[in-house]
Amino acid sequence: MRKKWKVTLTIILSLVFIILCFVGWWIWSNYNELSHAKKSKEESRFGHFEEKQEYKPPEWEGSERVNVLLMGGDERGLRKGEVARSDSMLIASFDPVSKKIHLFSVLRDTHVEIPGYKDNRVNVAITLGGPELAMKTIGNLTGLDIQYYVYADFQGFIQLVDALGGVDFYVEKDMKYTDAADGHKFDIDLKKGQQHLDGDKALQYVRFRHDKMSDFTRTERQRDFLAAVAGKLKNGWNLIKLPEILEEVIPFVETNMSAGDMLKLASLGYKSHQAGSSQLPPMDLVFDEKVGGSAMLGIRNRDALKGYIQEVLGKDETMESPEPSPSSSAGAGTKK
Repeated sequence: MRKKWKVTLTIILSLVFIILCFVGWWIWSNYNELSHAKKSKEESRFGHFEEKQEYKPPEWEGSERVNVLLMGGDERGLRKGEVARSDSMLIASFDPVSKKIHLFSVLRDTHVEIPGYKDNRVNVAITLGGPELAMKTIGNLTGLDIQYYVYADFQGFIQLVDALGGVDFYVEKDMKYTDAADGHKFDIDLKKGQQHLDGDKALQYVRFRHDKMSDFTRTERQRDFLAAVAGKLKNGWNLIKLPEILEEVIPFVETNMSAGDMLKLASLGYKSHQAGSSQLPPMDLVFDEKVGGSAMLGIRNRDALKGYIQEVLGKDETMESPEPSPSSSAGAGTKK
């Protein structure tokens, strides 16, 4: 009997050792890959921008809310040293206490104050001072401390979706658009219905904006698809494959997060759930305006916008909380 127990104990200890070795390899592999996302000044596409103390983002201590600005740029046709406008901008807001995540998409034509420059569209900030100026500009607009950014171009998005093996997603309408300017490389042709989207098809879906509501509906689609990607990343097999996925994606991504920051944020994200998704500014706080001959989206009340954001952050759509009311004390509008 004692011999049997010794054999059993040996097997258990062997399994524990194998698991510890695997976990150690997984952490080391992820850390090694993640460390390449934070580019040196010489490697970065933003390396020519001057670092300014007034743009420096606040540090995340780990216990307070953390906000990450996700930016996507179309780098086709750029000359050396040029930076694409951030045509896709989303804020992922994590609360370590409640374990809630909220997604906010920022309309790219929103008329904003850009520190140190003339007022302009919000997506211009990155071209004037790089990601830190974009973070500062959007932080001032929303009243949120934005600690981190992640930037990816078209190819980075395609690589991520393909590395995940594609994403099953419902396309709500037929989508078709052609553009000969790039040799039809990024034409859009999607059919309505449940589909398995690879990287190219997924890019078509999140880029499409040729409908009545243009960028308003496009940003909603982007939030929905990002939530689907996040859900697939939590899949057990994709967690095991994470080092391989990162190896495919990292060359096309830039961030100010260290590998340690990303692992800490990934752990928080895995333990959290998406509690809400909103457009900024909401529909009833924007109006069409002309600035220097350019069409932009004005904001009716900037304080009301900040109040709306705080109201949304306090709610959880999974608990079927009521929508923010237009008659609320913040003067905010209904959520898109």
